[in-house]
Amino acid sequence: MLLRSGSAAHQFVLRRARETEIELDRRNFLQRLAIAAAAGVTPRVALAADDDLYDVGRFGNVRLIHITDTHAQLQPVYFREPSVNLGIGDMRGKPPHLVGGAFLEYFGIAPGSRIAHAFTFLDYEHAAHSYGRMGGFAHLKTLIDRLRADAGPGNALLLDGGDLWQGSGLAHALQGADMVEAANLLGIEAMTGHWEFTYGEAALRKNLGSFKGEFLAQNVFLTEDAAFNDKAAFDASAGRVFKPAAVREVGGMRIAVVGQAFPYVPIAHPGRFTPDWTFGIRERELQRLVDDLRNAQHADLVVLLSHNGMDVDLKLASRCTGIDLILGGHTHDAVPRPVVVANPRGKTLVTNAGSNGKFVGVADIEVGKGALKDVRYTLLPVFANLIEPDPAMAALVERLRAPHAAQFSETLATTDQLLYRRGNFAGPMDQVICEALRQRLDVQIALSPGFRWGTTMLARQAITAEDVLAETAITYPETYVQDMTGAQLKAIMEDVADNLFNPDPYLQQGGDMVRVGGMDYSCAPNEAAGHRIADMTLDDGRPVEADKTYRVAGWASVNQRTGKPAGDLVADHLREQKTVKFKRLNSVTLKGIANNPGIIGGG
Repeated sequence: MLLRSGSAAHQFVLRRARETEIELDRRNFLQRLAIAAAAGVTPRVALAADDDLYDVGRFGNVRLIHITDTHAQLQPVYFREPSVNLGIGDMRGKPPHLVGGAFLEYFGIAPGSRIAHAFTFLDYEHAAHSYGRMGGFAHLKTLIDRLRADAGPGNALLLDGGDLWQGSGLAHALQGADMVEAANLLGIEAMTGHWEFTYGEAALRKNLGSFKGEFLAQNVFLTEDAAFNDKAAFDASAGRVFKPAAVREVGGMRIAVVGQAFPYVPIAHPGRFTPDWTFGIRERELQRLVDDLRNAQHADLVVLLSHNGMDVDLKLASRCTGIDLILGGHTHDAVPRPVVVANPRGKTLVTNAGSNGKFVGVADIEVGKGALKDVRYTLLPVFANLIEPDPAMAALVERLRAPHAAQFSETLATTDQLLYRRGNFAGPMDQVICEALRQRLDVQIALSPGFRWGTTMLARQAITAEDVLAETAITYPETYVQDMTGAQLKAIMEDVADNLFNPDPYLQQGGDMVRVGGMDYSCAPNEAAGHRIADMTLDDGRPVEADKTYRVAGWASVNQRTGKPAGDLVADHLREQKTVKFKRLNSVTLKGIANNPGIIGGG
């Protein structure tokens, strides 16, 4: 029987479907509630009905609202969550290293629901057509204003975990100044940083001069030479470049927010951007700061606003005491429920709030004198078609984009399949970049960095210049060509694999495996450093030989290069191709990961 859209019968069927979906989510949620409450945290898994999704209720006397890793995406986007997110060693099978059905089962989310689409890659393209784009600052503004209003005057604090200013063509053209304006209108009260540092000190300080909130980073210090030469610092005597923490009165309590910037900026990015600064996790300095906030400044709640990455935060939480809650970012993990970590003097709750404006974290906390008593946490998916855009923010976005709209809207090609980046080993969008490098620069092998930012394009979608910039817009985009032996190529890949799969989180820097075009290989993530990569084979079937030389192209090198920017090269390639079609996709054969729930079919 066919039901006419909008008819009473059709509306009844839709209503019953929603009610069934809610009940499935509710049953799973209640089954886990007792377990979570015993661990000291009361989670909330957002239910699936459109009318209920953003009604998180009210609990406690303090509401912390958290966004992170928006990567300058002012407009709603598609972003596919990973189908491979392997946990190694002690992290195997634990959040955030769960995908697909294993993720849904662990967190009690109904398969096939709107919420399942937000948090997993399952049936992604079909669900994306059904549920639409996510995020967008005009929609975030409406939602965050509602969350603030529901909390009551003086009871909420909006925090941003960094990677706010980079990731779009507009942010690249304006060096992040557009995102400062958007952040001010959104009402961000404190943030920390990562890609913000890649604009260099002058642009960073200029933007911070316009930012109405506070930039916090307890782990950035002057180098010895910079200190000797009296370079600018928040606290010259201590060598701290930025304010390390802020204490705000929220809900009548003293809430301390400590900033933790990305610890590996000069390693992961060109050192020329931050020559006077040193970074690091700075565990001892952090502990001294937290103790001071507790004892001398009488903070009732201590929050770490972190851009470490979730695995690093979990280890840090087990070693540093006195931190009640870590609001984490960097690794783009959308984790619906905090992980409770025990440490020598108590426990810390660790969260991570996804990326690209897809999610808003809401921590409702009952804070007593000097102590966290209880917390209810909700990670809200931001469905653009369920939230009315804020008129003022929409107007700001339109004004900022107007001078660049013609350039950004150029259609370069169309795609015959889903294009995405996120995942530990490969993504079709990275294959597009590698194919452009190989063909335009006439090389055998192409390398593309395993960035986790970059939006998703659906099949039959037009690829615009703006889409390409959303994958390539960085301050060191230059391409290069050089000769490498097979041994050198393997060494590079082994180094990246160790960064990704080192069992010690403090030796990981985030990101995914380098993408490779023109070559297949195998990877054994559980093996020791230097022994993970094997079976390197060219597209024609010939093995890559250790002592033979190959022409290799790449981009985003930490060494200064002079080649054409990757975005321009990819745009030229797409204009010529007209339609994205792959003759073959390069593959990675994984070894030793049977039954790992961080890969589809592994659970």
